[in-house]
Amino acid sequence: MVDKELINLKSEKLIEMTSGFCQECLDEEYQGLCEKLIRKIARKRNVPFLSGRIDIWAAAIVYVIGSINFLFDQSFEPYASAADICGYFGVSKSTTGQKASVIRKMFRLEYWNKDFSTKRMAEDNPLANFVMVDGFIVSKENVSELF
Repeated sequence: MVDKELINLKSEKLIEMTSGFCQECLDEEYQGLCEKLIRKIARKRNVPFLSGRIDIWAAAIVYVIGSINFLFDQSFEPYASAADICGYFGVSKSTTGQKASVIRKMFRLEYWNKDFSTKRMAEDNPLANFVMVDGFIVSKENVSELF
């Protein structure tokens, strides 16, 4: 069994690192989402950030949160590129992308994820007004008409 103290130590280091980037380049909302993701990863049976460089994992966590919230799209605020993230942490884009892919697959993180979307993304979710009724996708506005 892995030492919980080591997991807590690395989790706190990751939170410190991602918070530094978020405070300097993004905002408090991203900071909170990164911390939430770190704590969720730390609860896994096999904690992936126990092996490998901690700075790569920090970059990957910001990368994942950013990618599902369109952080890399210049028309959105805040904006940061993958190169900005990797440059801040001093890591390569390919390695960061690989670690980010591990995290995305681990939690099935996609656009408009209810747990890790920014408020703006949640409000702009084009699927938020639809529900599944008897195998059919129906607008919430029309559900009352069906029953």
